[in-house]
Amino acid sequence: MDFRTPITISPPGFSIGHTTKGMLFGSCFSENIGAKLIESKFPIDMNPFGISYNPSSISSSIRRLLQRKGFTDADLLAHRGLYCSLMHHGSFSSTNKQACLDTIQQRFNEAADFIRQAQILLITFGTAYAYYWKETGEVVNNCHKFPADTFDRKRLSIQKITDDWSDLIALLKEINPEIKIIFTVSPIRHWKDGAHENTVSKSILQVSVEALMERFGGNVFYFPAYEIMMDELRDYRFYAGDMLHPSNLAIDYIWERFSDTYFSASTKEIIQEWETIRKALNHRPLHPENNSYRDFLLLTRDKLRLFSNKYPFITCTKEIDDIDLLLTHQQV
Repeated sequence: MDFRTPITISPPGFSIGHTTKGMLFGSCFSENIGAKLIESKFPIDMNPFGISYNPSSISSSIRRLLQRKGFTDADLLAHRGLYCSLMHHGSFSSTNKQACLDTIQQRFNEAADFIRQAQILLITFGTAYAYYWKETGEVVNNCHKFPADTFDRKRLSIQKITDDWSDLIALLKEINPEIKIIFTVSPIRHWKDGAHENTVSKSILQVSVEALMERFGGNVFYFPAYEIMMDELRDYRFYAGDMLHPSNLAIDYIWERFSDTYFSASTKEIIQEWETIRKALNHRPLHPENNSYRDFLLLTRDKLRLFSNKYPFITCTKEIDDIDLLLTHQQV
């Protein structure tokens, strides 16, 4: 007997490897997958504006990168002792206006260059509800706890999402005809919207993605993170303490399904090799002054160099430099 309803995922017809440049945009679920990709040494850029939840905000961010429309003082607002941008997550905010702008612009420049080389876009839609700044009518990424009456809250329609993203995908294909776009719908429920409203919202996102897949054939794909969470992992032991976000165990399982779908056997072998080294790099000794720790560092550095020579398309420069610094401190 099978006590689960496993989700069948059709082979996408392409794979993601350690030479595949990818960008991730979207809700905190994209951050979960993005963190796993970064840990496994994939060349990716993740959420250059911070976490985004709705299709319009994500589309607006990508369009701005493609237009290279950077940010100026005029884009910043002062609120609660901080300077912030309505296009950015609170992690970009600062008490210093210039520091806020510099952080935003540096990240923007990096992402504007990277998106033109990206072969994969992983887009996670979280909700169909969007907030618009009343003063300008523009969609925002983050409300930064401004008064509710300074925004208009709207539920995006299937038509609006598909029209907006059809235009954007066509634009992306002009820049890179071979680009692949993988959509996911976040399994995190937006409970503040209400149970029924959350279900309607997720349905709108699902139907919109389906329409885009039908329209763009071999360029647009769907990874069923939402369905895996709802059907394969339908037990509260797979949720975090708030009973809304996936637990670490659930994230690991969805990552495993993602790996099985998009990684070749050779890519998985590289990930396994790197994981051994990564665990060694994360080791924190009780007695760092001990000679045995120095031997451990030397051995780990040798493993890094061998790994880097074996896979020259994966850079380990930072890790090697970090170990050299630790060894220098030990000598002192």
